[in-house]
Amino acid sequence: MIKNKQSRLITTILDSVADGVFTIDNNRVLTSFNRAAEKIIGIKREKAIGQYCYNIFHADICNTGCALEKTLKTGREIINLQINVLNNNGKRMPVSVSTAVLKDEKNNIVGGVETFRDLSAIYELKKELSKQYTFEDIISKNSRIQNIFNILPDIADSESTVLIEGASGSGKELFARAIHNLSKRKKKPYIVVNCAALPDTLLESELFGYLKGAFTDARKDKPGRFALAEGGTIFLDEIGSISTALQVKLLRILQEKEYEPLGAISPLKSDVRVISATNKNLAQLVQEDKFRDDLYYRLNVVKIELPTLSERREDIPLLAEHFINRFNLKKNKNIQKVSDEVLGFLMQYDFPGNIRELENIIEHAFVLCRGQVIEFEHLPKELINKTELMQKQEKYELPAKNQLKDAEANVIIEALKRNNGHRDKTAKELHIDKSTLWRKMKKLGIEHP
Repeated sequence: MIKNKQSRLITTILDSVADGVFTIDNNRVLTSFNRAAEKIIGIKREKAIGQYCYNIFHADICNTGCALEKTLKTGREIINLQINVLNNNGKRMPVSVSTAVLKDEKNNIVGGVETFRDLSAIYELKKELSKQYTFEDIISKNSRIQNIFNILPDIADSESTVLIEGASGSGKELFARAIHNLSKRKKKPYIVVNCAALPDTLLESELFGYLKGAFTDARKDKPGRFALAEGGTIFLDEIGSISTALQVKLLRILQEKEYEPLGAISPLKSDVRVISATNKNLAQLVQEDKFRDDLYYRLNVVKIELPTLSERREDIPLLAEHFINRFNLKKNKNIQKVSDEVLGFLMQYDFPGNIRELENIIEHAFVLCRGQVIEFEHLPKELINKTELMQKQEKYELPAKNQLKDAEANVIIEALKRNNGHRDKTAKELHIDKSTLWRKMKKLGIEHP
């Protein structure tokens, strides 16, 4: 009688909890299943109790590393592990799980308990917030990049040549591809040529192709990249590396819309949009007589100048999260984030290799990280050696927080400017409540315009 009363009391308590809760015995059979668990998983407790937990709670770690099984084996609890489960309708849901063992009065383990919280609403909110910082595959909240986002559809809609200037690894090809994908040519080919990767003689045949017999080894016709890109877009990366002789031939295709493959006796017409990119200052190369001024002006009809990653530090947390999500899918891992120490370091690091270097750092960390958080020791050794003195002299947590506050303040200030100081419109753009905006402005010391 007393046991039944206690059981009903425990059930009532568990049903009042907002998180899903279930318990199992040592054979992995469900012994209780609360009301929130019913709602999240979509299965009534009468059907769940008595079943093996993996037949009811379909998590993506059931076969590879069940959290509850680990807890039963080690006796150690797991807190807030983020995983995905399939509910009874086949919908994939993100949840946060915590586990602990159940013991009897003699301290023997008699089973385990798992609590889980539905994170769908939080993930949807994060997705909505990140949308405003994502354009095609480009991720940024930096005001300069946001301004480029605003005009990119107009650039894409035109047929003008585009010159993208930016340091190596700053994302020039992403912008070129975005222009193509937004243009009327998006269903036609998009061809990439790295002009610095080939010697001049090979580059000419790669660009314009050749006919059979044009030289000794030319046993059959080979179409060039311009022929392959017909009707679409060609992206000439590192355009500043091409020789003066090849510059003349490239100028002809831009002016006359025609070119001659090696060995041809008559020109071919070309309908290809040209987007070029360089990590050099072409205007300076023109002044030094290393680049033709007439070609420069043909290429430089529309110019996009990309900032370095050190000039857009507010993007570092966004990009780090993006790369973590990408490598989780590629490497079948479940890494959640970088530690505060690592984030603080990244926020201060100069990134000579820009976004590509950040991507490489995260990928390297994925190889070494066995847990869910990327720690300082998972970073490349040469990177740690480079910054060893900094590591000894200062802690990174505080600068990280300051940097993040500055970044958040900049985002709010820029949004207020775009909305002429109107708080309602600013809050709507930032997908936050008006009162939340007011609190953030007060906390960050932002005066109302």
